[in-house]
Amino acid sequence: MLNVFTLANGRLFQEEIDNPTALAGVQPVWVDLEAPTAEEKGWVRARFGLAIPEDVVDEDLEESARFYEEDNGELHIRSDFLIDADSGPDGQGSRNVRVAFILYEKVLFSVHAEDLPVFRLLRLRARRIPALIEDAKDVLLKLYDADAEYSADALEGVYDNLEKVSARVLTQDVDDRSAGEALAAIAREEDLNGRIRRNMMDTRRALSFLMRSRMLNAEQFEEARQILRDIDSLDSHTAFLFDKINFLMDATVGFININQNKIIKIFSVASVGLLPPTLIASIYGMNFRLMPELNWDYGYPFAIGLMVASVAAPFLYFRRKGWLR
Repeated sequence: MLNVFTLANGRLFQEEIDNPTALAGVQPVWVDLEAPTAEEKGWVRARFGLAIPEDVVDEDLEESARFYEEDNGELHIRSDFLIDADSGPDGQGSRNVRVAFILYEKVLFSVHAEDLPVFRLLRLRARRIPALIEDAKDVLLKLYDADAEYSADALEGVYDNLEKVSARVLTQDVDDRSAGEALAAIAREEDLNGRIRRNMMDTRRALSFLMRSRMLNAEQFEEARQILRDIDSLDSHTAFLFDKINFLMDATVGFININQNKIIKIFSVASVGLLPPTLIASIYGMNFRLMPELNWDYGYPFAIGLMVASVAAPFLYFRRKGWLR
């Protein structure tokens, strides 16, 4: 999909591009390529003289491979953008999507494999708010700003979900099934929290590169610094959530251990309670010829009654002590 945006009266407008002739007739400020076809890449190459990279999903984290400038003035940036579980299609869950940015000839080119909530958010705002964007660099900064805001909203969702898990774990009797569900929910929130932190770290690196490149004007430089301050506040919040996640994880595992200890305690009490009758049965099972009760008419009922009493006495004692609860 080829999305081409032009500036008019301080607002972004999307142009209908279905052939190379239509692309040649516009002067865009932002060209967004979502899972582009070879034909669409050819249109961009013919119109702007720009080769679209194939390694958008390259996992190389070295700064020299993710932030660099070509001899012809192309500025390349690789950034990760977050997709929360609620925004992902087909229940794919939370994930980070790699986006390749190229600043060339006052046009921002973005290449990614799937639609991103942050991009939709910026397009909506840029159509409604006048003078929000003045050039291609503003588009890039506004994308990073929207990404930080989107991550903040996702963190609020993590906190709300952890509060629900906390209410379930700390205010109710937790059996093994509910504990397993709580552990699964905690693991999902921990994964999302980690992805948010990684996303913010990546955004910080990209903004630092832009600021060092000296391509931003004074207003844009200050905006980049403000986004970095927002990211710093999000970092402290992710650290707080990691502590909360660890606490809930430990509490849930503790309840599982308590439930297991209850089962082990029951088996231990049963074993101790059955020791006296086993001893009695062993004594009367000996094959000695001279045994006092051997020819006694009431010997068998006496032995059975003695075994029942030896079982009942320990269990009554354990129950009085509260060990059977």
